[in-house]
Amino acid sequence: ILVDCGSKENIVRSLSSMPISLKVVPYDYDYTESENYDGVFISNGPGDPQDYKQTIEIIKKALKIGKPVYGICLGSQLLALASGAKTYKMQFGNRGHNQPCIDLETKKCYITSQNHGYAVDDKSLPTNWKVIFRNLNDNSVEGIAHKTKPFYAVQFHPEACPGPTDTSFIFERFYKSL
Repeated sequence: ILVDCGSKENIVRSLSSMPISLKVVPYDYDYTESENYDGVFISNGPGDPQDYKQTIEIIKKALKIGKPVYGICLGSQLLALASGAKTYKMQFGNRGHNQPCIDLETKKCYITSQNHGYAVDDKSLPTNWKVIFRNLNDNSVEGIAHKTKPFYAVQFHPEACPGPTDTSFIFERFYKSL
């Protein structure tokens, strides 16, 4: 299931390039009650993530089911809110095709494409979640993951086109989690 909150077409292309059946649903569609699915991918989109109350409630139900849930940008913020964390409006936001982010596990730095004005408050993450990527310019959260379940999200855009494709492995990681 791809939850379309304003998805870029290249997210659809990236997921469709893998041997999966993809169903795109609107942000307010409750796939947990009516769909047989193996995983959920929450797209990017505009606006304040706290305004997506219905989407957050659906994601909470998906988390209880326990199948893989991944997110990009707004999808990362929505996943964080559904897990019990908080988001905040950034003073300037992170925008552009050259934002350096570090993978906190491997210490590898990636050049990423970004366009967001909200971020996840790392101090509010529940104890069973961890920060996995940080922005090297402002130290903001760029990725979160559950410590034991297949829930994973990044704030940057691994589907960026044009832009750096350093992090396109995120889609392969989602596929392997299915």
